Amino acid sequence: MSLDSSLKKEKIVAIISGGLDSTVMLWFLHLQGYHISEALTFNYGQRHKKEIFYSKKIISSFMKEFDSLRHNIIDLSSIGKEISMGSITGNEKVPQDMYDNENQRITIVPNRNMIFLSIAAGRAITIGANLIGYAAHASDYSVYPDCRPEFIEQLDKAIYLGNLWNPVNIIAPFKNMTKTEIVKLGLELNVPLELTWSCYEGKKNPCLKCGTCLERTEAFLLNQVEDPAVKDWDKAINQYNQIKSKQEIDTN
Repeated sequence: MSLDSSLKKEKIVAIISGGLDSTVMLWFLHLQGYHISEALTFNYGQRHKKEIFYSKKIISSFMKEFDSLRHNIIDLSSIGKEISMGSITGNEKVPQDMYDNENQRITIVPNRNMIFLSIAAGRAITIGANLIGYAAHASDYSVYPDCRPEFIEQLDKAIYLGNLWNPVNIIAPFKNMTKTEIVKLGLELNVPLELTWSCYEGKKNPCLKCGTCLERTEAFLLNQVEDPAVKDWDKAINQYNQIKSKQEIDTN
């Protein structure tokens, strides 16, 4: 996969959550020749704030292999309280079901990605960057409207017009890729996927039952590779098969 060569060497502010997608994006953009000016990670009061710890490990690994990189962890916990609802910032239980099930909508944090991208735009202008790296992907379309190409294209236009004297654009290299394809790319680029965290529960080990754990297990299964971040791969496969089978029975 390649990007428009005319955009290479542009300075980028990359949104890095500590998860698999944004980590692969960080390696991908760097290896494509872009200059990552800063990585932004947000503490918004998420249940799985453990991902912030993993984002630090990811940036440390990146700097050992490549360039020095400023990692800016932005505290939005006070804002998170104002948009607290559902299972990620609220008190609802995290659903143990396939990632594309309608009940996964309870994991939506109201307007989260628009908030992140707006802050990233302001930060990009402040440090002289003109691109924002956003790791939205196609597997999230069914649950998260702010991961769809239509949203990205419209917000990209709004951010550009709203900062016309210092234009900023969103670059979303994975917007038409599935999780399985992103894992494949990460393996090809030797990204340290073992340092990434996906589970919404945020406990000591991945729960292997929440939507994001199941999506991740499926992606590695389809690539015929064990997930290096999971200690008990057989258990992950069993959980995936049980929950997927249950959903198929319920659907029929």
